[in-house]
Amino acid sequence: MARLPVYHRVLLDLQAGGQSTVSSEQLAELAGVNAAKVRKDLSHFGSYGTRGVGYEVDQLLADLRRELGLTHDWNCILVGAGNLGSALAKFAGFSERGFAVVAVVDVDRSKVGTHLGALTVSHDEEIGRLVADHGIAIGIIAVPPAAAQEVADRLVAAGVTSILNFAPTVLDVPDEVKVRDVDLAVELQILAFHEGRREPRRTG
Repeated sequence: MARLPVYHRVLLDLQAGGQSTVSSEQLAELAGVNAAKVRKDLSHFGSYGTRGVGYEVDQLLADLRRELGLTHDWNCILVGAGNLGSALAKFAGFSERGFAVVAVVDVDRSKVGTHLGALTVSHDEEIGRLVADHGIAIGIIAVPPAAAQEVADRLVAAGVTSILNFAPTVLDVPDEVKVRDVDLAVELQILAFHEGRREPRRTG
C-alpha cells in the first residue's frame, strides 16, 4: 500500500512528459524499488503489462486511482492557519493528487477572515458546519501538540473519518478513524541516525 502512491506519482510525471508506456524496470528505478516487486505489486489488482512493451501509462494510472480511491476528489479541512498550515493550504500538490482543501479554520480570531490563497480562514467553532456543508471525510491537523487532541475530538464528532496529523503527538481516536502521523522532526532524526553511521560521530 505504501508503494502505490509512489508509483502513482512517478506515472503522473511520465504522463506529463508525454510517455505512453513504461517498463517494470524503469518504473522500479524511478520508484526506488526492484522490478520484481513492481510486477508483484501491480499484479495484485490485475495489471500485468505486455512482454516487450511494458505497461500503458494511462491505463496503469487509471488502475492505481481505482485502488487508491482517487476516482473522485476528496474534500479536506485544514485546522491551523499558522506557518505550517498556511504552507499546506497553498500547496498545489494536494489538488494535483485529487485532494481539495476546501476549508481552513483556526482558534485565533485575529486570523478569522484572512485569506490563504483562495480560502478564507474560519473559526474552529465552524468545524461541524464546514464538514457537513462540504461533505468532508479527511481532516488535516497543523496545530501545536497541546491542542491536537481537542482538534481531533472535534473533527471526529463532526464526522471526519481520516486524519493527517502534523502535530508531534499521539492521538486517541476511535478504531474506525484512520490517522497518519507526519512528524518532520522524527524524519530528520532518522536521517541523522543514518548519517551518524556513515561517518565518525561528532563531539562538542
